[in-house]
Amino acid sequence: MNGPHDLGGQMGFGPVAPEPNEPVFHAEWEKRALGITLSCGAFGAWSIDESRHARENIAPADYLAASYYEIWTRGLEMLLERHGFATDEELRSGHSLQQGSVPKRVLKADMVAGALAKGGPCDRPVDAAPLFAVGDWVRTKNINPTGHTRLPRYARAKTGVVEAVQGSFVFPDDNAHGKGENPQWIYTVVFGAPEIWGEGADSALTVSIDAWESYLERV
Repeated sequence: MNGPHDLGGQMGFGPVAPEPNEPVFHAEWEKRALGITLSCGAFGAWSIDESRHARENIAPADYLAASYYEIWTRGLEMLLERHGFATDEELRSGHSLQQGSVPKRVLKADMVAGALAKGGPCDRPVDAAPLFAVGDWVRTKNINPTGHTRLPRYARAKTGVVEAVQGSFVFPDDNAHGKGENPQWIYTVVFGAPEIWGEGADSALTVSIDAWESYLERV
């Protein structure tokens, strides 16, 4: 979807200003926000792709005014309500008022280190061979889906060259909406800066994205 999260190439938001010696967390509540999000993700009720799409669905004014972990928390509230773990009234009051959905799994303290070390690998085998190879020229499709996608707006309908075949992975555009993992090959595609940003862009610069196979067509 073309939401407030997709800011690449947008103007008026000021420069990117990295914070020197930035701490991992800027406040104690951010630690809890991370912990609660990971703990609830362990319920097994939604995928990482659905969680990303929940954040994308935050109203634009609210999204742009929120900090990083505020966005995480608001997305999590959507997921908890959608999957029956909490009602809007419970989220507002901070108290359980009725029996909600039962998690498939509960992440307990002694399980955290192992769960974090294991991660959540999204690579999956596919039967078909890759359609593209290193050195192939490709064009990204010009799509404007209302659902989740990992193809950013600035890189749509652009021509570039395949730099690497990264393997096959869960297709997030489907997985975010409960349509199955449907894995596809992923390619690193490199674009010249003028192709992305137009006239006046530094021709010595390039932009790379990782693109699922269905985002691409052969030139």
